[in-house]
Formats: sequence, structure tokens, C-alpha cells
Amino acid sequence: MKDLSTKYLGLDLKNPVLAGSCGLTGSVDKVKELAEAGAGGVVLKSLFEEQIEAELAANLGDYHTDYPDAFEYIREYTRAGSVDEYLALVADAKEAVDIPVIASINCVSDSEWTDFAKRVEKAGADGLELNIAQLPSDPKKSGEQNEKLYFSILKKVSETVDIPIALKMSNYSAGLANLVSRLAWSTENRVAGFVLFNRYYRPDIDIQSLKVSKADVFSTPADICESLRWIGLLSANIEKDFAASTGVHDAEGVIKQLLAGAAAVQVVSTLYKNGTGQIGEILAGLEQWMEEKNFNSIAEFRGRLSYGKAENPAPFERVQFMKQFGGVV
Repeated sequence: MKDLSTKYLGLDLKNPVLAGSCGLTGSVDKVKELAEAGAGGVVLKSLFEEQIEAELAANLGDYHTDYPDAFEYIREYTRAGSVDEYLALVADAKEAVDIPVIASINCVSDSEWTDFAKRVEKAGADGLELNIAQLPSDPKKSGEQNEKLYFSILKKVSETVDIPIALKMSNYSAGLANLVSRLAWSTENRVAGFVLFNRYYRPDIDIQSLKVSKADVFSTPADICESLRWIGLLSANIEKDFAASTGVHDAEGVIKQLLAGAAAVQVVSTLYKNGTGQIGEILAGLEQWMEEKNFNSIAEFRGRLSYGKAENPAPFERVQFMKQFGGVV
């Protein structure tokens, strides 16, 4: 048996494969099933800031928002699960499994909801993933104004909790490497790691009905490239943990992200497509590859092909296709 153990956010994981935040991590039974399938840890289904704010307002009649359709969404969402039920999920999941349980909050502001993070910690969560989903679509806001949101949320939550915090962030930034560096080095927050990247709702257009529709919600293996590039670039220079998200469907994807420098890898779409048993298939493939390459532990090869260690790191920074010269593609 190979040693698949690793550390993420200071937490001991028996292996680097995390079940990412999704509907499959929204019940204790499912969390138990994922743990039994071999997951190294679970990130619980996200609780939305709007839901917390609605709870704080005591009733939805007093709730106001600038987000289109948010009122109806929250009214339906709160029927399926209240804030108290989420805290119960954290506590019951922690009691039911012996792997790290990381809570998740999807947030878009630094308002009063941040005090709720302490309740998540008291419920027993081993860590907290803040999914800050920013789409810089407002032409009146500068990049600097958009980036300030990360700092203000992290500062407020850091003052509230002692458990490790992971920031699941967008790749929309004119200076992504600089932004992550400043977040990592800031003395006002306690971010322990970064999850690259959150997967947004993606629009499509139905040319028959002439309506805006939604694209496929699931990722494909081809979607791995964006996070692979940035984990390779950032992990070598920033002393924080990085978790890869989106596009990891099999052992090959996990291996690639570990070689690039990821401390952990989150899987979601492949669990929906192939069932929770896919975790065992991934781990078996990882072990087989380690056997073939004579690696006895994750530590022996993690980050081996990151920007700072790869024999030829240039592809991480290449942005143009070169098909005509020197056979470079």
C-alpha cells in the first residue's frame, strides 16, 4: 500500500481526494457514503449568504436584495433547509464520519452574515470554505474595487473563527497572481488555502426558442487546464495550500494537479456521472501510477512539475499557439 496521506489547511487527510461542495454533500447519509467510498474529506453543500441574511431578517417579508430573482430563490431554498438545519448537518456529519468536514458559505458581501461563521465553528466544522463568487460585470467598478471584497470578507471572518479558512475564488482578475499573493501575505486575514476556481452558472442561447438558457452544469476533463495552469504557477511561490476544482474526473486528473502542486483535489461532476464509487477508482488509479513510477508517498512527487521545479515551466505562461516555428505547439 502506498502512502496517500497529505495535509490540507493544516488538516490530516488520508488521501488528497475531497468531495467538493454540491448536492451530494448536503445530507449526512450522503456524507457517510462518500466517506465509505474513500474520500479524504468532504466540503458540505454551500449555505448561501442570502439565506443567512433572510434568517437574520426574521422573515422574508423584510428581506430586500438587489439581485434579480433572489427573493423567490431564497423563499424556495429556505423551505428545503434552514440555517439551523445547516448547523445540524455540520454537527451530525462530523459525528458520523472520521474524515475532515469542511463547511461552505457562498457569499457576495461582507455584511452581518459574517458573524454566522462562529456558529459553524461551534457546530464542529474542521474548516470553512468561503466561496466568493465575483463576476466583474459592473462597468462602473474598477478591478481594485472588486478585489477589495476578498480582503474585507476574509478580515471579518478571520476575526470571528479559529478554524482554517479556504478561499474559493474566481479567475476573473487582471492581476490574479498579485491578488492571491496579497491575500496570502495579508496580516489581517487567516486564509490557509485557496480553491481554484469556483464554477459559475454558464449561460447559453437557444436559437430555436430565441431565449437565453443554461449550459451544461457538469464539467468535462478538458476544463482542468485553467486550474492546472494557475496551481502550477502559484503553488511554487506562495506558501499556502491550493486545492484544484473543476475538470478532475479520474486518477489522471488528480495526478496532474498533484504534480502541479495541489495539496488536495475536489471532485464533483464525476461523482454525479459515475457514482460515489468513482472515488475508489480514482484512488486505485493513483496507487497504480505511484507503483509504476516508484513513488511511495504523495510528498515524493507533489509539486514536482510546478512552475518553480519543472524542467521546462514555460508552458504554464504560454498564451499563444505556436504551430509554425520549431515544432512547438
